[in-house]
Amino acid sequence: MESVEAWIDRGRYLDVEGENVWTLDVPADSDAEPATPLFFLHGFPTSAFDWEPVVEALGGQRRMVLFDMPGYGASDKADRAYSIFRQADAAEAVARIHGLRSVVLVTHDMGDTVGGELLARDLDRRLSFSVERRVLTNGSIYIGLANLTQGQKFLLDLPDALLPEEMVPTAEALSLTLRAILAPDICVPDAATAAMGELVTRGGGSRLLARLIRYVEERRKHEHRWTGAIERHASRLTVIWGDADPIAGWDMVERLLDARAGENLDTTCVRLDRVGHYPMVEDPQAFVAAVLDAIG
Repeated sequence: MESVEAWIDRGRYLDVEGENVWTLDVPADSDAEPATPLFFLHGFPTSAFDWEPVVEALGGQRRMVLFDMPGYGASDKADRAYSIFRQADAAEAVARIHGLRSVVLVTHDMGDTVGGELLARDLDRRLSFSVERRVLTNGSIYIGLANLTQGQKFLLDLPDALLPEEMVPTAEALSLTLRAILAPDICVPDAATAAMGELVTRGGGSRLLARLIRYVEERRKHEHRWTGAIERHASRLTVIWGDADPIAGWDMVERLLDARAGENLDTTCVRLDRVGHYPMVEDPQAFVAAVLDAIG
């Protein structure tokens, strides 16, 4: 596993609406057949570093573009309101600057919701790139079925403002919180969750947690738009899901599969047994195999 600084040094910063957004563009092997790039969207409260365990294995097959959404990871963490709509704007800007015209959209957690807005824009015929295929993994795509953690509920009860200094969690505390939503039988190195926690706190980011989590409220308000687009978009969909996720359970997958079947849309499901909320971190080999099978 790369250190946080080595990971950040691999990428570059883009100016997106006056904010610095960290991006990583991983080319395919020079002798690989040209193919549609993979475009990754991470979740809350972490960053594109979540994909680090699978980048090398996938990068040789396809070009990959990853980025930290504003407010996350190594990107700027301004004290402002955050919105799924603006995160989707940032995703479009990153795709445009990197010259992405067609993508395989790979999403996780909150990234599923940002992806839902991108898909809704595509259905409205105003997305700036096309989505050829999709890989969707653990996230609260049906917010009414989500088992929010006590920490998430606590943050949602707070004002949409910077956390007071006395309430700011440390990187160590965040690492323990992340470990609690991994499957209990999975062995993930402490260094992995420590790095994930470090990137949350980087640049004062842990003070933003009560601002960033407002996406859950947006999720409830716009579920018809975002979940509807996830259900109805005609691109081939592969669902890769850890079935031991304490937040986003298997019942979400069953509901999505039923909705897609009702529309007679191409959908494949890969169930990762005894894997929790971060399948790309908990079982990277199985995750890579499932993605490679999905993209053919």
